[in-house]
Amino acid sequence: MRKYLNPKADLTFKKVFGEHPDLVISFLNAMLPFDSPEENITEVKYLNPKLVPQNPLRKDSIVDVRCTDHRGRQFIVEMQMMWTSAYKQRVLFNASKAYVRQLETGQSYELLQPVYSLNLVNDTYSDSDRYYHDYRIVEVEETKEVIEGLRFIFVELPKFTPKNYGDKKMQVLWLRYLTEINDDTEEVAEDLLENPEINKAVTQLRESAFTPEQLLGYDKFWDIVSTAKTTINSALNDGKRLGFAQGHAAGLAAGIAEGRAEGRVEGRAEGQEEGRKEERLKIAKKSKDLGVPVNVIIEVTGLTIEEIDAL
Repeated sequence: MRKYLNPKADLTFKKVFGEHPDLVISFLNAMLPFDSPEENITEVKYLNPKLVPQNPLRKDSIVDVRCTDHRGRQFIVEMQMMWTSAYKQRVLFNASKAYVRQLETGQSYELLQPVYSLNLVNDTYSDSDRYYHDYRIVEVEETKEVIEGLRFIFVELPKFTPKNYGDKKMQVLWLRYLTEINDDTEEVAEDLLENPEINKAVTQLRESAFTPEQLLGYDKFWDIVSTAKTTINSALNDGKRLGFAQGHAAGLAAGIAEGRAEGRVEGRAEGQEEGRKEERLKIAKKSKDLGVPVNVIIEVTGLTIEEIDAL
Protein backbone atom coordinates (compact mmCIF):
# COMPACT_ATOMS: atom_id res chain seq x y z
CA MET A 1 0.00 0.00 0.00
CA ARG A 2 1.37 3.40 -0.93
CA LYS A 3 2.22 5.88 1.80
CA TYR A 4 2.46 9.14 -0.17
CA LEU A 5 0.82 10.61 -3.26
CA ASN A 6 2.75 12.30 -6.06
CA PRO A 7 2.90 16.10 -5.50
CA LYS A 8 2.68 16.81 -9.25
CA ALA A 9 -0.89 15.52 -9.61
CA ASP A 10 -3.73 18.00 -9.97
CA LEU A 11 -5.27 17.02 -6.62
CA THR A 12 -2.10 17.18 -4.54
CA PHE A 13 -0.55 20.23 -6.20
CA LYS A 14 -3.65 22.33 -5.56
CA LYS A 15 -3.99 21.01 -2.00
CA VAL A 16 -0.43 21.97 -1.09
CA PHE A 17 -0.05 25.29 -2.90
CA GLY A 18 -3.68 26.32 -3.25
CA GLU A 19 -4.74 25.86 0.38
CA HIS A 20 -1.66 26.81 2.39
CA PRO A 21 -0.50 30.44 1.96
CA ASP A 22 2.75 29.87 3.88
CA LEU A 23 3.74 27.07 1.50
CA VAL A 24 3.01 28.96 -1.69
CA ILE A 25 4.91 31.97 -0.28
CA SER A 26 7.96 29.80 0.42
CA PHE A 27 7.68 28.16 -2.99
CA LEU A 28 7.34 31.41 -4.93
CA ASN A 29 10.20 33.10 -3.08
CA ALA A 30 12.41 30.11 -3.88
CA MET A 31 11.44 29.79 -7.54
CA LEU A 32 11.03 33.37 -8.75
CA PRO A 33 14.05 35.46 -9.86
CA PHE A 34 13.74 38.32 -7.38
CA ASP A 35 16.76 40.65 -7.41
CA SER A 36 16.83 41.36 -3.68
CA PRO A 37 15.31 40.08 -0.40
CA GLU A 38 13.15 43.22 -0.32
CA GLU A 39 11.20 41.83 -3.28
CA ASN A 40 10.29 38.64 -1.45
CA ILE A 41 6.62 37.89 -0.86
CA THR A 42 5.49 38.19 2.76
CA GLU A 43 1.76 37.54 2.44
CA VAL A 44 -0.66 36.40 -0.24
CA LYS A 45 -4.36 36.39 -0.98
CA TYR A 46 -5.71 33.67 -3.22
CA LEU A 47 -7.58 34.78 -6.34
CA ASN A 48 -10.15 32.91 -8.37
CA PRO A 49 -8.23 30.43 -10.56
CA LYS A 50 -10.62 31.27 -13.40
CA LEU A 51 -9.26 34.05 -15.56
CA VAL A 52 -12.48 35.45 -16.97
CA PRO A 53 -11.94 37.29 -20.28
CA GLN A 54 -13.46 40.66 -21.01
CA ASN A 55 -15.11 39.28 -24.13
CA PRO A 56 -18.13 37.30 -22.86
CA LEU A 57 -18.10 35.14 -25.98
CA ARG A 58 -14.78 33.59 -24.99
CA LYS A 59 -14.43 30.81 -22.44
CA ASP A 60 -12.67 30.99 -19.09
CA SER A 61 -9.10 29.78 -18.63
CA ILE A 62 -8.41 27.77 -15.48
CA VAL A 63 -5.00 27.81 -13.81
CA ASP A 64 -3.73 25.76 -10.86
CA VAL A 65 -2.95 28.52 -8.36
CA ARG A 66 -3.41 32.27 -8.65
CA CYS A 67 -2.67 34.77 -5.89
CA THR A 68 -1.61 38.34 -5.18
CA ASP A 69 0.61 39.94 -2.53
CA HIS A 70 0.33 43.16 -0.51
CA ARG A 71 1.96 45.15 -3.34
CA GLY A 72 -0.64 44.00 -5.85
CA ARG A 73 1.75 41.77 -7.77
CA GLN A 74 0.02 38.71 -9.22
CA PHE A 75 1.41 35.18 -9.36
CA ILE A 76 0.10 32.41 -11.61
CA VAL A 77 1.43 28.91 -10.92
CA GLU A 78 0.77 25.97 -13.23
CA MET A 79 1.86 22.35 -13.34
CA GLN A 80 1.90 21.00 -16.90
CA MET A 81 2.28 17.25 -17.26
CA MET A 82 3.19 17.22 -20.96
CA TRP A 83 4.64 19.83 -23.28
CA THR A 84 2.62 20.98 -26.27
CA SER A 85 3.43 23.56 -28.91
CA ALA A 86 0.50 25.73 -27.81
CA TYR A 87 1.40 25.84 -24.12
CA LYS A 88 3.59 28.97 -24.29
CA GLN A 89 0.82 30.82 -26.11
CA ARG A 90 -1.69 29.81 -23.43
CA VAL A 91 0.67 30.99 -20.69
CA LEU A 92 1.18 34.33 -22.46
CA PHE A 93 -2.57 34.71 -22.95
CA ASN A 94 -3.38 34.02 -19.28
CA ALA A 95 -0.68 36.30 -17.89
CA SER A 96 -1.58 39.13 -20.27
CA LYS A 97 -5.23 38.77 -19.34
CA ALA A 98 -4.39 39.02 -15.64
CA TYR A 99 -2.23 42.08 -16.33
CA VAL A 100 -4.75 44.13 -18.30
CA ARG A 101 -7.66 43.33 -16.00
CA GLN A 102 -5.99 45.14 -13.10
CA LEU A 103 -7.30 48.52 -14.25
CA GLU A 104 -10.80 49.88 -14.46
CA THR A 105 -11.69 52.28 -17.28
CA GLY A 106 -9.98 55.63 -16.78
CA GLN A 107 -7.39 54.47 -14.23
CA SER A 108 -3.72 55.35 -14.66
CA TYR A 109 -1.33 52.81 -16.18
CA GLU A 110 1.06 53.59 -13.33
CA LEU A 111 -1.18 51.52 -11.07
CA LEU A 112 -0.34 48.34 -12.98
CA GLN A 113 1.66 45.78 -11.01
CA PRO A 114 3.80 42.95 -12.41
CA VAL A 115 2.40 39.51 -13.20
CA TYR A 116 4.69 36.52 -12.69
CA SER A 117 3.85 33.26 -14.46
CA LEU A 118 5.59 30.21 -12.96
CA ASN A 119 5.23 27.09 -15.09
CA LEU A 120 6.42 23.69 -13.92
CA VAL A 121 6.66 21.27 -16.85
CA ASN A 122 6.96 17.54 -16.20
CA ASP A 123 8.46 17.18 -19.67
CA THR A 124 11.28 18.65 -21.76
CA TYR A 125 10.85 21.12 -24.60
CA SER A 126 14.21 22.82 -25.22
CA ASP A 127 17.67 21.75 -26.40
CA SER A 128 19.27 23.56 -23.46
CA ASP A 129 20.89 21.61 -20.64
CA ARG A 130 19.42 24.11 -18.19
CA TYR A 131 16.18 23.32 -16.40
CA TYR A 132 15.31 26.93 -15.46
CA HIS A 133 14.22 29.43 -18.14
CA ASP A 134 13.49 33.10 -17.43
CA TYR A 135 11.60 35.04 -20.14
CA ARG A 136 11.18 38.83 -20.20
CA ILE A 137 10.36 41.50 -22.79
CA VAL A 138 13.83 42.76 -23.71
CA GLU A 139 15.25 45.18 -26.29
CA VAL A 140 17.57 42.80 -28.07
CA GLU A 141 20.16 44.64 -30.16
CA GLU A 142 21.44 47.65 -28.22
CA THR A 143 20.31 48.68 -24.75
CA LYS A 144 19.03 45.36 -23.35
CA GLU A 145 16.37 47.51 -21.69
CA VAL A 146 13.52 45.54 -20.14
CA ILE A 147 9.82 46.38 -20.41
CA GLU A 148 8.53 45.44 -16.99
CA GLY A 149 5.12 43.97 -16.31
CA LEU A 150 5.21 40.36 -17.47
CA ARG A 151 7.72 37.71 -16.49
CA PHE A 152 7.58 34.03 -17.38
CA ILE A 153 9.48 31.23 -15.67
CA PHE A 154 9.50 27.72 -17.16
CA VAL A 155 11.04 24.82 -15.23
CA GLU A 156 11.74 21.55 -17.05
CA LEU A 157 11.48 19.16 -14.11
CA PRO A 158 13.08 16.08 -15.78
CA LYS A 159 16.30 18.08 -16.29
CA PHE A 160 16.64 19.01 -12.62
CA THR A 161 19.42 17.31 -10.67
CA PRO A 162 20.24 18.26 -7.05
CA LYS A 163 23.47 20.20 -6.68
CA ASN A 164 24.98 22.59 -4.21
CA TYR A 165 23.45 25.86 -5.37
CA GLY A 166 24.35 27.83 -2.23
CA ASP A 167 21.89 30.71 -1.99
CA LYS A 168 19.32 28.69 -3.97
CA LYS A 169 19.00 26.03 -1.27
CA MET A 170 15.21 26.41 -0.96
CA GLN A 171 14.79 26.14 -4.72
CA VAL A 172 16.68 22.84 -4.66
CA LEU A 173 14.61 21.56 -1.73
CA TRP A 174 11.29 22.41 -3.39
CA LEU A 175 12.35 20.87 -6.69
CA ARG A 176 13.52 17.75 -4.88
CA TYR A 177 10.11 17.64 -3.20
CA LEU A 178 8.43 17.72 -6.63
CA THR A 179 10.74 15.24 -8.32
CA GLU A 180 11.73 12.72 -5.62
CA ILE A 181 8.37 11.93 -4.01
CA ASN A 182 5.91 9.63 -5.79
CA ASP A 183 3.57 6.71 -5.18
CA ASP A 184 6.52 4.38 -4.52
CA THR A 185 8.09 6.56 -1.83
CA GLU A 186 8.22 4.84 1.54
CA GLU A 187 10.62 7.16 3.37
CA VAL A 188 11.25 10.81 2.54
CA ALA A 189 14.86 12.04 2.71
CA GLU A 190 15.74 13.32 6.17
CA ASP A 191 17.18 16.63 4.93
CA LEU A 192 13.84 17.41 3.26
CA LEU A 193 11.93 16.74 6.48
CA GLU A 194 14.31 18.96 8.46
CA ASN A 195 12.94 22.02 6.67
CA PRO A 196 9.63 23.14 8.27
CA GLU A 197 7.92 24.19 5.02
CA ILE A 198 8.93 21.06 3.12
CA ASN A 199 7.96 18.90 6.10
CA LYS A 200 4.49 20.43 6.16
CA ALA A 201 4.15 19.97 2.39
CA VAL A 202 5.15 16.31 2.71
CA THR A 203 2.51 15.80 5.40
CA GLN A 204 -0.15 16.98 2.93
CA LEU A 205 0.81 14.10 0.62
CA ARG A 206 0.03 11.27 3.02
CA GLU A 207 -2.55 8.99 1.44
CA SER A 208 -4.43 8.85 4.73
CA ALA A 209 -5.23 12.58 4.37
CA PHE A 210 -7.48 11.95 1.34
CA THR A 211 -10.98 10.54 0.99
CA PRO A 212 -11.70 7.41 -1.10
CA GLU A 213 -13.42 9.62 -3.70
CA GLN A 214 -10.36 11.88 -3.95
CA LEU A 215 -8.06 8.88 -4.32
CA LEU A 216 -10.24 7.53 -7.12
CA GLY A 217 -9.94 10.84 -8.95
CA TYR A 218 -6.18 10.86 -8.31
CA ASP A 219 -5.75 7.41 -9.87
CA LYS A 220 -7.93 8.41 -12.84
CA PHE A 221 -5.71 11.47 -13.37
CA TRP A 222 -2.58 9.33 -13.72
CA ASP A 223 -4.40 6.85 -15.97
CA ILE A 224 -5.25 9.71 -18.31
CA VAL A 225 -1.68 11.01 -18.23
CA SER A 226 -0.28 7.56 -19.00
CA THR A 227 -2.73 7.02 -21.85
CA ALA A 228 -2.02 10.46 -23.27
CA LYS A 229 1.75 9.93 -23.23
CA THR A 230 1.44 6.55 -24.93
CA THR A 231 -0.85 7.74 -27.71
CA ILE A 232 1.04 11.00 -28.30
CA ASN A 233 4.37 9.18 -28.51
CA SER A 234 2.80 6.75 -30.96
CA ALA A 235 1.48 9.66 -33.01
CA LEU A 236 4.90 11.31 -32.86
CA ASN A 237 6.57 8.21 -34.29
CA ASP A 238 3.90 7.97 -37.00
CA GLY A 239 4.41 11.64 -37.72
CA LYS A 240 8.16 11.16 -38.07
CA ARG A 241 7.65 8.38 -40.60
CA LEU A 242 5.06 10.40 -42.48
CA GLY A 243 7.20 13.50 -42.34
CA PHE A 244 10.24 11.67 -43.66
CA ALA A 245 8.24 10.32 -46.59
CA GLN A 246 6.76 13.72 -47.40
CA GLY A 247 10.13 15.37 -47.09
CA HIS A 248 11.82 12.78 -49.25
CA ALA A 249 9.19 13.27 -51.97
CA ALA A 250 9.60 17.02 -51.83
CA GLY A 251 13.36 16.62 -52.03
CA LEU A 252 13.18 14.38 -55.09
CA ALA A 253 10.90 16.86 -56.80
CA ALA A 254 13.37 19.66 -56.17
CA GLY A 255 16.13 17.54 -57.66
CA ILE A 256 18.96 18.78 -55.46
CA ALA A 257 20.39 17.69 -52.12
CA GLU A 258 19.49 20.93 -50.39
CA GLY A 259 15.89 20.59 -51.48
CA ARG A 260 15.75 17.03 -50.15
CA ALA A 261 17.10 18.10 -46.77
CA GLU A 262 14.74 21.03 -46.42
CA GLY A 263 11.81 18.92 -47.56
CA ARG A 264 12.53 16.24 -45.00
CA VAL A 265 12.79 18.78 -42.18
CA GLU A 266 9.60 20.59 -43.12
CA GLY A 267 7.66 17.39 -43.76
CA ARG A 268 8.83 15.85 -40.51
CA ALA A 269 7.80 18.92 -38.52
CA GLU A 270 4.39 19.10 -40.17
CA GLY A 271 3.78 15.39 -39.70
CA GLN A 272 4.78 15.47 -36.05
CA GLU A 273 2.55 18.42 -35.25
CA GLU A 274 -0.45 17.01 -37.11
CA GLY A 275 -0.03 13.67 -35.35
CA ARG A 276 0.23 15.27 -31.93
CA LYS A 277 -2.84 17.43 -32.44
CA GLU A 278 -4.97 14.55 -33.73
CA GLU A 279 -4.07 12.31 -30.78
CA ARG A 280 -4.61 15.10 -28.22
CA LEU A 281 -8.10 15.59 -29.63
CA LYS A 282 -8.82 11.86 -29.37
CA ILE A 283 -7.63 11.79 -25.76
CA ALA A 284 -9.71 14.85 -24.90
CA LYS A 285 -12.83 13.36 -26.50
CA LYS A 286 -12.44 10.09 -24.60
CA SER A 287 -11.73 11.90 -21.32
CA LYS A 288 -14.72 14.18 -21.82
CA ASP A 289 -16.97 11.19 -22.45
CA LEU A 290 -15.73 9.64 -19.18
CA GLY A 291 -16.65 12.79 -17.27
CA VAL A 292 -13.11 13.96 -16.55
CA PRO A 293 -13.08 17.63 -15.41
CA VAL A 294 -12.24 20.08 -18.18
CA ASN A 295 -9.34 21.63 -16.24
CA VAL A 296 -7.70 18.19 -15.98
CA ILE A 297 -8.16 17.58 -19.73
CA ILE A 298 -6.59 20.98 -20.45
CA GLU A 299 -3.65 20.18 -18.20
CA VAL A 300 -3.02 16.79 -19.75
CA THR A 301 -3.54 17.65 -23.43
CA GLY A 302 -2.66 21.35 -23.65
CA LEU A 303 -5.78 22.00 -25.72
CA THR A 304 -7.83 25.14 -25.21
CA ILE A 305 -11.23 25.02 -23.55
CA GLU A 306 -12.76 26.14 -26.87
CA GLU A 307 -11.25 23.11 -28.65
CA ILE A 308 -12.54 20.78 -25.95
CA ASP A 309 -16.03 22.31 -25.98
CA ALA A 310 -16.18 21.77 -29.73
CA LEU A 311 -15.67 18.00 -29.42
